[in-house]
Amino acid sequence: MRRGRLRVLLGAAPGVGKTFAMLEEGHRLRAEGVDVVVAIVETHGRAATASLTDGLETVPRRAVEHRGVVLDEMDLEAVLARRPALALVDELAHTNAPGAASDAGPAHEKRWQDVETLLSAGISVLSTVNIQHIESLNDVVRQITGVPQRETIPDAVLRAADQIELIDLAPQALRDRLADGRVYPAERIDAALSNYFQLGNLTALRELALLWLADEVDSALRDYRAEHGIDSTWEARERVVVALTGGPEGETLLRRGARIAARSSGGELLAVHVTTHDGLRASNPGALAEQRALVDTLGGTFHQVVGDDVPRALVDFAKAANATQLVIGVSRRSRLAAAVTGPGIGSTVVRESGNIDVHIVNHAAAGGRFRLPRLGGALSVRRRITGFVAALLGGPLVTWLLLLTRTDQSITSEVLAYQLLVVVVALIGGFWPAVFAAVLSGLTLDFVFVQPLYTVTIDDPAHLVALVLYVVIAVIVSAVVDLSARRARTARRAAAESELLATIAGSVLRGEGALQALVSRTREAFSLAGVRLVAGDRVLAVDGEPVRGGDFTSVAIGSRAVLELHGGVLAAADRRLLAVIATQLDASLEHTDLRATAEEVGPLAATDRVRSALLSAVSHDLRRPLAAATAAVTGLRATDVELTPTDRDDLLETADDSLSTLASLVTNLLDVSRLQAGVLAVTVAGIDVEDAILPAFDELGIGPDDVELDLDPQLPAVLADAGLLQRVIVNLLTNAQRFTPEGTPVRISTSTFRGTVEIRIVDHGPGIAPERREDVFVPFQRLGDTDNLTGLGLGLALSKGFIEGMGGTLEPEDTPGGGLTMVVSLPTEDGAAG
Repeated sequence: MRRGRLRVLLGAAPGVGKTFAMLEEGHRLRAEGVDVVVAIVETHGRAATASLTDGLETVPRRAVEHRGVVLDEMDLEAVLARRPALALVDELAHTNAPGAASDAGPAHEKRWQDVETLLSAGISVLSTVNIQHIESLNDVVRQITGVPQRETIPDAVLRAADQIELIDLAPQALRDRLADGRVYPAERIDAALSNYFQLGNLTALRELALLWLADEVDSALRDYRAEHGIDSTWEARERVVVALTGGPEGETLLRRGARIAARSSGGELLAVHVTTHDGLRASNPGALAEQRALVDTLGGTFHQVVGDDVPRALVDFAKAANATQLVIGVSRRSRLAAAVTGPGIGSTVVRESGNIDVHIVNHAAAGGRFRLPRLGGALSVRRRITGFVAALLGGPLVTWLLLLTRTDQSITSEVLAYQLLVVVVALIGGFWPAVFAAVLSGLTLDFVFVQPLYTVTIDDPAHLVALVLYVVIAVIVSAVVDLSARRARTARRAAAESELLATIAGSVLRGEGALQALVSRTREAFSLAGVRLVAGDRVLAVDGEPVRGGDFTSVAIGSRAVLELHGGVLAAADRRLLAVIATQLDASLEHTDLRATAEEVGPLAATDRVRSALLSAVSHDLRRPLAAATAAVTGLRATDVELTPTDRDDLLETADDSLSTLASLVTNLLDVSRLQAGVLAVTVAGIDVEDAILPAFDELGIGPDDVELDLDPQLPAVLADAGLLQRVIVNLLTNAQRFTPEGTPVRISTSTFRGTVEIRIVDHGPGIAPERREDVFVPFQRLGDTDNLTGLGLGLALSKGFIEGMGGTLEPEDTPGGGLTMVVSLPTEDGAAG
């Protein structure tokens, strides 16, 4: 039996239109004569989606009872019996209710297993799934949204689909659709917009879906090329590979490669560094690290491969990556070196690259001059001296032994013996002692063993050739031994430098104790007796035992301090590293100074701002109730005016209201001072949120027509101070009522999310610009309110302080359709206990 085909519509989030698109496709195929049935569709109460099921045959669902609740599941047996050409199956990752077994077989745990049964029966399936349900992305989605996904589908099942299509919708368009009530009912809109459907969450999920699908397309393309044995490059998009050697030309090559990749939409930049198995190929670790950072800045990826045949490894990597362009630099070798050693990497890469375009880029370091090896070599002075001594002593000794055992006129054995001497000297002392031994032994061969004897002349041309070859071979062997020692020392040096620089960078990033860590590492790295960091008469850091009165090396650390190095003389190579350490020390000192200055200035500036605001507010807001109370009392005490009982009652009421207002203002001022001093008394206990909301209504005199309630009856208890929480709700409700248009009720809703309870107080006023939202929580700030009823501007500052004192948060958000929503988040009693 021919297996059915699986087609999946992938979405970044609920509400993007997967089910709608599936039903529209069902109608289109039915119009073309395809036998289509709706196996199961989840409309989630969306009228537009439900209306699309009209005109399509729908297989009745199977009722399944689970824990006393009757659930509707797809009737797999009925779909198999109906045997359509195409079945529409919504929500591929859905978990079936336990006990949904049928005559078609045992119950499947997942709906995708039901789909597998349909496919095996030859029925094609069109289904839907969201990106958050893919098994491999489950942890990533949880980090983005904070919501764990219990219903997942294995990647292998989804990748095995015959066709995957992305149903895409811009994040803001999805939020607009949600705000219009086309995704969730009205009571769920606010919580959804503020939690899972935040703009950042939707953007990240959309990117995740696009990247997953792009990777799936790349995998399908690679599989097709592998199945059909296609080795040539397919330019589906530009992939530019840049070869890095760790040399100074790396930055030039990377920027050129980035420009090439940018010329085509979706171009990809890949940087690759080829290292040999022995790790001795010359490269600058510091330059390579800088180039790796540049790759990240340019939006590319860095790769490192191992291979002794560098051109072959480079081309193989480019072909495996399906690269269209390969960027390499002109060789840094001199013309003489190129003539001696033959064509370089560039020529081989061009020859082996096939259809890949190769760009050989010129740079400042190209075509370096030819230089003889330095006299210093890679070995220590002691080993070189030992090599010269071995040549001086070994030459006469070998000559004496050869004279004792000489039996014929051939010089073959003598040449081999002296060759062995040269190899031994090269192993001991390196290049120059070996060259000295080769020349000395060549002269000895000519003088002692070649006719005419005891003269530096040669009769037989064959002997001349042998002597020349002997000297050449001796020099080559010496160079090879010296080069091996040089590379080994370079590798050890590079490893040590990398470790030191990594430690230094980590010490500076840690901040605290960075100076001491840098000084200690400096002493250890250069094997010094002691190191001190001195600023004037103060010792900032010290490690080891600096020699009192002894000689030391001083290094200026900017204009702030001096680094003293005791107990050794640094080589030129060490001074290069020392310059890096000095730079890091200077940066650390600057960081310390700036932090100290900020710690000193910050509180002073904040105190000054609060003092200025306090004086401004007190001079205005405290004066009003004082003036009103004073005027009322003065009127009551006046003897020259006869007051009626009504006038007297009015004056008493004015005095009472003014003194109450004054008491409230003073209480708020005291609370602000306690908050800033950190001595506010907070008694946290498990309470019901309604016990704080309903008394707030009584305090403000709010009736049923003034507020719209949406309180979750299953809400868990929260950890809060009941009195302070009531004051917060009173403050927030007062602000919401002040700005809500006449006749529009304030809305209060509660919900639970990720171990917290959220209280949302929603108004439909003018709202607050995003850049000014933090200002509303600053004491004595009223954002332009100048009427005589707004108080000192302490309400929101106190509310935020009270909530944070209870371990929660207070955040402003936009109200869909206009206005401001204040969200109070408090930990649940169960969540805090867990």
